[in-house]
Amino acid sequence: MTGALIAQAIFWLTILSYFACLWKIFEKAGQPKWAGFVPIYQILPWLKLMRKPWWWLLLLIIPGVNILLLSVMHVELTRAFGQRKSTDYALAIFLPFVMMARLAFVKEISYVGLPNYKEEKKSMGREWGEAIVFAIIAATIIRTFFMEAFTIPTPSMEKSLLVGDYLFVSKISYGARLPMTPIAVPLTHHTIPVFNTKSYVEWQKLPYMRLPGLGKVNRFDATVFNFPEGDTVVVNAQDQSYYQLLRTPGFTREKLQNDQYRFPNRQPAGGITVRPIDKKENYIKRTIGLPGETIEVINRKVHINNEPIQDPEGLQYTYNIYTRSVLSSEVLKEKYNLDITNRDKQMAREYGFFRMALRPDQVEVFQTMASVDSIKLEMNRPQSTYHIFPNTPGYSWTEDNFGPLWIPKAGETVDLTVENLPLYRRVIDVYEYNDLEVKGDAIYINGALAKSYTFQQNYYFMMGDNRHNSADSRFWGFVPYDHIVGKAVFIWFSKEDGGPIRWSRLFSFVD
Repeated sequence: MTGALIAQAIFWLTILSYFACLWKIFEKAGQPKWAGFVPIYQILPWLKLMRKPWWWLLLLIIPGVNILLLSVMHVELTRAFGQRKSTDYALAIFLPFVMMARLAFVKEISYVGLPNYKEEKKSMGREWGEAIVFAIIAATIIRTFFMEAFTIPTPSMEKSLLVGDYLFVSKISYGARLPMTPIAVPLTHHTIPVFNTKSYVEWQKLPYMRLPGLGKVNRFDATVFNFPEGDTVVVNAQDQSYYQLLRTPGFTREKLQNDQYRFPNRQPAGGITVRPIDKKENYIKRTIGLPGETIEVINRKVHINNEPIQDPEGLQYTYNIYTRSVLSSEVLKEKYNLDITNRDKQMAREYGFFRMALRPDQVEVFQTMASVDSIKLEMNRPQSTYHIFPNTPGYSWTEDNFGPLWIPKAGETVDLTVENLPLYRRVIDVYEYNDLEVKGDAIYINGALAKSYTFQQNYYFMMGDNRHNSADSRFWGFVPYDHIVGKAVFIWFSKEDGGPIRWSRLFSFVD
C-alpha cells in the first residue's frame, strides 16, 4: 500500500470514527449525544469541551491549518479524558480513529475536563511545539487570505520586475480565493521540498469560491495567476507548457507519460502529472485585455476596441546589435544597467551580433555608440502555427501582429462556427467543464447541437513587459477569473542571481 493510500485510509477511518464514536464521547462529557451524528455541527460541542471559540470551525477549510488543527483537537480531546501520556498524544495524532474508539468505549476512561492552562506546568518541548504550531497556523491564514510571498523566476516582466525580485502579492485586492484542495502540507504550493512529492491530496476537493475583494482586476495590474495550461505537467520539464510540447513534432502523450522521451540535455521526461487549479504553477504578467474587449496587436502596438493604448513604462523588445568591437559589459552595467552574459558574448562570436531586450531609451543609447554599426528590431519573428494562440492552422498571427480577438465575458454570448471554435474551444471544454465535440461542420456541447455559447465567467488577456521574451496569452490564450490569485503590490527584497543585493529596489511598490 502506497503512502497516499495509507493517508487516505487513515483520513476516512477518522471521519467514520466521528459518527461511530462522538455520540458516546459526548454522552460521557454531558453533551447531547445526537450532535455526534450531525456532520459539521458535531465539531461545535467538541470545541465546547476544549473551551475553544466556534470560529475555529472556519479554520478547518484552510489547507495545512486543518491538518494541524485536527491534530490539536484530537490531542485536546484526549487530554480532556485524562489520557495525558506521550504515547496517548502520539496515538491521537497518528491513529486518531483508534484513540476515538478508546475514549468512547473503554469504560475506565471518563471525562475529567481540561486543566487550567494558566496553572498547568508545561515542558520546554511542549512550549516550543505549541509555539511552532501557532506560528504555522498564523502564517498559513495570512498566506491564504491576505498576503503571499512570490519570487520572479523569469525575465518576462523586465524591466518592470526583475529576476530575483521577491514580492508580496495581495490576495484581498481581488478577493481571496478559498482553497479547492483543502488537505495539504502547510506553507507549500504543489511540491514538498527535498522529498519532491505532491504536497496535497486530490480525493478531497471543494468547489471554487472567492471572498469579496477591495476591487477588481484592472488594466496594467501586475497580476499573479495560475498558469491556465498547467493542469498537466511534464515532471522533468515543469517550466514548459505540456500542450506546447504536444504541439511540437516528435512529442506524444504516450512518450511523455511512459518516460520514453529524452530532452536535448539527456534528461528523461519523467512522466506527466495532473494538477488542480489552485496547485497549478504561479505566473505573473500584466493585465492588458479585460472581459468583453477586443484586443489586437498591430506592428507591436496593442489596440483595445480599435484604439491604441498606452505602453507600460518598462516595455521592451528584442534587438540585434551589430558592433565593430566588443561591448564592455562593465560599462553597460554601470551606466545603463544592462547585463551582457557570457552566453550573449558566445552568441555574438557565433552569429556576429548581440541579441538584447531594450527599452526605447536604451535603443537610443546604442545608436549613439561609436562601436555600434547598426541596431535592428526583431519583428514578426518566425513562429510555427502551434506556438501562437489559437495554436492551429488557419490563423497566421505572430507576437507582433496578433488578433483581433474578443475576450470572453461572463453572461455574454458568442456565435460558434468551426472557424472561430479554436479561439474558445479550451474555454468551453476545459475551463467551463463542458463536453464539446465536432462532427463535420456541426458543434455539439453536452450532446446538444450548439450554434452559440454563453460564457460562465470572466477572462483576461495577459502580456509580459518584455514582449519578445514572454510566454503569455499570445501563446496560450485566456486567463479564467477562477485562476486569478492576486495583485503584486510590494518588492520586499531583490538580489541578482549569484550577484549583489539590489538595494534600490528594496521596499518599493510595484508599478
